[in-house]
Amino acid sequence: MTQIDLSHADWFKSSQSGDANTACVEIATVLPHIVAVRDSTNPTGPTLLFSSATWKTFIDRLKSSGQ
Repeated sequence: MTQIDLSHADWFKSSQSGDANTACVEIATVLPHIVAVRDSTNPTGPTLLFSSATWKTFIDRLKSSGQ
């Protein structure tokens, strides 16, 4: 399995989360075609990696279902 260095990734959360909400999902685009996802309450914990195409499909389906 390939290791991806996330130590310099720029993580962000949805603007819908607000400043007071600390239990959020954060994402970072670490390579042109890779999206990393982590739990904001555990920034050194596990990270999920998705292709940008898979991530786009996921977001599009959430939007179409009204989520």
